[in-house]
Amino acid sequence: MTAHFHEHLPDLWSGSAQQGTAPITTSDFTRSDVSAHDIVETTREALLVLDGSLTVVSANRAFFLMFATTPEETIDRRLYDLGDGQWNIPALRRLLEEITPRESVVEAYEIAHDFTGVGPRTMLLNARKIYRPGDDVECLLLAIDDVTDLRGKELEATHHQTVAQTIVDSVRDPLVILDADMRITGASRNFVTMFADGAENVVGQHLEDLMQGQWDVAVLRAMLERVVPDDHPFDDFLLEDDFPGLGHRIFKLNARKIYVPGNHVTQLLLVFEDATKATLLDRHRDILAAELAHRIKNSLHVISSFVGFELRRAAEPCVDGYRAMQARISAVAELYDVIATSSVFGPVDVQTYLEGIASSLRASLLGRDSGIAIVVDAEPLEIVADHAVPVGLIVNELATNALKHAFPKGAGRIALGFQHRDGEVTLTVADDGVGISQTGAGTGMGSRFIDAFARQLGGTVAKASGETGTTFIVRLPKSVLARGGEPTP
Repeated sequence: MTAHFHEHLPDLWSGSAQQGTAPITTSDFTRSDVSAHDIVETTREALLVLDGSLTVVSANRAFFLMFATTPEETIDRRLYDLGDGQWNIPALRRLLEEITPRESVVEAYEIAHDFTGVGPRTMLLNARKIYRPGDDVECLLLAIDDVTDLRGKELEATHHQTVAQTIVDSVRDPLVILDADMRITGASRNFVTMFADGAENVVGQHLEDLMQGQWDVAVLRAMLERVVPDDHPFDDFLLEDDFPGLGHRIFKLNARKIYVPGNHVTQLLLVFEDATKATLLDRHRDILAAELAHRIKNSLHVISSFVGFELRRAAEPCVDGYRAMQARISAVAELYDVIATSSVFGPVDVQTYLEGIASSLRASLLGRDSGIAIVVDAEPLEIVADHAVPVGLIVNELATNALKHAFPKGAGRIALGFQHRDGEVTLTVADDGVGISQTGAGTGMGSRFIDAFARQLGGTVAKASGETGTTFIVRLPKSVLARGGEPTP
């Protein structure tokens, strides 16, 4: 009994010298340093040498470890008899009895079998006919590579991909997966149904080549190219076009970086939301709201004109009251003027809104040659439309009080400010007049209005006054801002 391969393998080291190539020098290996036996005992693959009757004449250490056996249980025994007949496998018999007699070399022949004491194994077999040096005895060298773990991982990856595809196909919105070249590597059933005749017309195609080039948009392409390398997702990119078979459609596109199960490759997920109906309804609503805002503004101007008519007929004690009423009406009318000329009932631009209020105050309370200036210093912010009326009325009351009391000499400056700092919004109305302490102003109905409007917004009012003027600071929560307080684009 023997398990030594070197008796059955050709001389691995003598070939180069016999063929006239450069000999191995003493600075490298010598023939006695490494033998064929050393090599096969070191390799990870299990190796068997079978004679013509398929009896095992040699086996390496990896075979004994892989299949939990010993040389005594293996050598000089027919392969099919090993392990109480466990190797009597139909697929293995086909390899050894039908294929190898016709072929001198067989590679990557896969066999799966459940071995007692070892468990299920998936093996790749490589077979090669060899001849022992010195005679013509034919043997078969069988190399066995255990790929059980690899096949298990592949099966798990396939399972993950199947589950992922099932989830993808259950999503109502069409979606695709793109590689770095913007080539489609996967698509949901809804995407294929909506934009192509079949999956074969989608997978492998570039996104911009689908349909009639509707997705070939430079801005979209630039945004998609940033998603994976820059980890820069985006949402609600609107694309409006005529699509074959679909008609005029408006899609919202959302993109994210993802990791594909099984191969850990980073790819791009692109989701298409058909926003046609919702967008058209929003546009129709905006048109109706713009018309409503325009009519409200005109009605307020009519009311303001009636107040102005009464103002001209009123006795002196009533003049101030009529003027205050007219200024308040004008402040509300200014809001609807801004709404009618902007995104209807959407965010209100603060700079434009305050400029309009300042203009109304100049027109109603200051003469053409007045020495009092009203200026606006606001950051590029937008406020929620529902909060715009109380904000405007606060500004109107504070500015009106300043115009009435701060400038006995008829000259000065009022600054309307609006800033966002450290999660807090501040509305300021500052003048360079004589100060509240000298005028005694600030305790009437207007002040109560200001406090009430500030509380309505969840804010507070503070003031500082002296010989150089008065500043009112209205601190408001961040919730009054649109889009989380981001600057106006």
